[in-house]
Amino acid sequence: MTNVEPRLDHLVYGVPDLLAGVRAVAELLGVDPVPGGRHPDNGTRNYLLGLGGRAYLEIIGPDPEATRPPNTFGLATLTVPRLVTWAISTTGLDRAVSDARAAGHDPGDARPMSRRTPDGRLLEWRLAKREPNPRHGLVPFLIDWGSAPHPVDSGLPQVRLLSLRAEHPDPEAVGADLRAVGAHLDLTRSDAPVLRAEIEGTTGPVELR
Repeated sequence: MTNVEPRLDHLVYGVPDLLAGVRAVAELLGVDPVPGGRHPDNGTRNYLLGLGGRAYLEIIGPDPEATRPPNTFGLATLTVPRLVTWAISTTGLDRAVSDARAAGHDPGDARPMSRRTPDGRLLEWRLAKREPNPRHGLVPFLIDWGSAPHPVDSGLPQVRLLSLRAEHPDPEAVGADLRAVGAHLDLTRSDAPVLRAEIEGTTGPVELR
């Protein structure tokens, strides 16, 4: 990988229709994402692709079997697929939250999360994530897998992340928040915020944004 944050855990690609979004990603990259599982606490379901190393792409959308609308990543009002945010890994979530706040950025409270895999296993981890996402999703949330198996350990089908970069009207402010959580992202100034990932599948390089 080039031009990619070394602590990257995963990219979050939000879609308003889960199965249609998964089919679109498969066509773009030439590789079929595999089911990740259901998030019973927020009404979502995901599919996954490996990005190389310990990183992966999460395609997430409303769970077709959920009885309530999704309450995360702005999915309840999302009308088009979008790279909504990203996550960096930590092995000491509480300390990372404390350090970020001391540096002037509130990443949100640490809280437990879980996902039910297609084979019925319950995966549990912890994360710190604010809603709505800070700086339009350009500042990553923090995730600590603890003793849970990491998604890439399940042998995900692979594509390759070539670069991750962003644009924002105030790159200096975004940069300060990135430093507060110990992350790096190539930033340029633009009229509107956008997160861009260049990914190479069997069809060649593709940009998700």
